[in-house]
Amino acid sequence: MITDADIEKIMAQYGYSAEIRETIERERLLPTALLDRLQSIYPQHSGFMRTGDVMFTGRKKYSGLEGFRAIVDILGDNGILIGQLEERELFIKVYRFMATGHVLNVIDWDDFENDPLFMLVFPQPGMIRKETEDAYLNAATEEERRKLIDGYMEKTNPHDCNQLLNKPWFENADGEVEFVEGSQHKYPQCALIFDTTTQDCFAFCTYCFRHAQVRGDEDMFCQRDPGQVIEYLKLHPEVTDIIITGGDAGYIPLERLKAFVMPIIEDPDLRHVRTVRLGTRVLTYLPETVLSHDFDGMLDFFDTMYDSGVQLAWMAHFSTPREVLNPTTIAAIRRLKRHHVVIRSQSPMMNHVSLFRDGKGNVDVDRTAQNWIDLALILGTMHIGFHSMYLARPTGEHHYFTAPLSEVAKIGDKIHRDLASIYRPSRYISMTSSAGKISLLGTVDVGGEKAFALKFTQGRNMEWLNGVFLARYDEGQNTIDSLEPLEGDEFFFRQEQRDIENALIESLKGRKIAKVGS
Repeated sequence: MITDADIEKIMAQYGYSAEIRETIERERLLPTALLDRLQSIYPQHSGFMRTGDVMFTGRKKYSGLEGFRAIVDILGDNGILIGQLEERELFIKVYRFMATGHVLNVIDWDDFENDPLFMLVFPQPGMIRKETEDAYLNAATEEERRKLIDGYMEKTNPHDCNQLLNKPWFENADGEVEFVEGSQHKYPQCALIFDTTTQDCFAFCTYCFRHAQVRGDEDMFCQRDPGQVIEYLKLHPEVTDIIITGGDAGYIPLERLKAFVMPIIEDPDLRHVRTVRLGTRVLTYLPETVLSHDFDGMLDFFDTMYDSGVQLAWMAHFSTPREVLNPTTIAAIRRLKRHHVVIRSQSPMMNHVSLFRDGKGNVDVDRTAQNWIDLALILGTMHIGFHSMYLARPTGEHHYFTAPLSEVAKIGDKIHRDLASIYRPSRYISMTSSAGKISLLGTVDVGGEKAFALKFTQGRNMEWLNGVFLARYDEGQNTIDSLEPLEGDEFFFRQEQRDIENALIESLKGRKIAKVGS
């Protein structure tokens, strides 16, 4: 039974400041009954009753090679050796490294090799393909290594799925084409905003789908002028949701958020925009942000949005129960909920992080499904909606994080079978392609031949959502977009997809492009 005395010990053990302790106590963010229920049901995932002092107290964030090496030194001082440092540093030089004190202290360092959060933020040998690792390790000079890294970075497919075709534009008062440089508008109802203030992350996920953003590639999306977005939205009444993303939308300052949202509240021409989504992993990586007095003004503005009929949807990215079941994240979730924030979780199913294998290297369907079942039930307890699960996109080190669709289908079937409908994700597991988001519904027998049943949940043409289509069953294929149709030479949407994408390119030929200030 967790008692008030236990809560005091927990806050002391996690090293909470006087400010955060005062917030937790005043707002009753860690009720004993809730923690006791979660601890008793999920002791295997919980960090509530951990023993021993936390190791990482000196700084909030560790970044780059310097930060990685500082972590290695602290671990070494505590008798923990993670090994294979050169291979891990190769990954950091190609991509990036960043971890917060919070996530480092949530990792179970007594069993770090099997901890999903260790896999989530720490580069692992084998993430970079072996032939590249070997070439790097055997290079005679640093110059050779640098050339190898530069060449490899060009092969990481940072803008998969033809994302650059999704950049919206409008004709300005001078008749010029003006790109909304930091945005994407691929599906009618949703406009993505990669704001200039949200280009960074609180920690770097090793499977990152947007490494161009956090790596700082020259062609990254970066929205500098909120007014340009507002002008575009007035021309597009089909947009109901704006999605501020990045990087991490948790970085957006209050006044910057107001620059996007106050026109939606005040301008009658923007009444069609009903929801503002923030895509952020702050609850996984730095939840104490929400508990600080510095965040009070943001919470007050969330109340203003609620009173004005504009929904604030906090799109978290939980993929393991351990991300949720620590006192800081629980307190942060409860504080957001007190201010009318709708929290939903959309999560990738990634090999080594939230998809597991047995001792023989085969996909462990039961263990993987149980991870997601436990997570779904915990989310329900915390009044968080389970929005969706999705598969690794063909970018970065896709080979390391992916698994055969045949096994993923079995996992999805078990998750849906074992959960009451109120806890299930809002759609079947999906994968993004240039054509749209396609869900894997499962398998079906057609005249004695096994097939995958697929369905669009978003598409470049939304009428593609109207029906189910079939793909030839392939035991080893890991990418929906690479499946072959059960009948015919190509899927029903392919020609129209090519026509749409070509039209997007052709529509700009010969047009004068406006120069937007940087």
